[in-house]
Amino acid sequence: MTEAAGPTPPRPPIPVRFDDPHCAADTAVQPLRVGGKWTAVVLRCLEDGTPRRFGELRAALPWITPKVLTETLRAMEHSGFLDRAAYEENPPRVEYALTPLGRSLFGPLDTACAWARAHGAEVGAARSARDRDDPVA
Repeated sequence: MTEAAGPTPPRPPIPVRFDDPHCAADTAVQPLRVGGKWTAVVLRCLEDGTPRRFGELRAALPWITPKVLTETLRAMEHSGFLDRAAYEENPPRVEYALTPLGRSLFGPLDTACAWARAHGAEVGAARSARDRDDPVA
């Protein structure tokens, strides 16, 4: 590491991009948090447009606990990404289907998947190099 010759010049302030009253951080940034760890997987399960019962989703996603799947579905419904239809039958039947808002997530999701396919090896190599250099981190 080389030492700088003389004092460090002052740095310009970081520009804040959320000062527009129509794009405040609390109204613009928070909705960008699309969901939790399993939201994209549930989106893919509902992609074909067929309403699905909890048991069908659970069978397709056996690595997700029923509690976490329930929390994910509730959060997605709360965000307006899916509709929950409850039928008064015996036994009760509940089906989940994507809303138009939920379907609108496929464009960004497809873009993120394409990026991951294109750069996944680079990310893996960077993580491996970091693990070798600093195994405690």
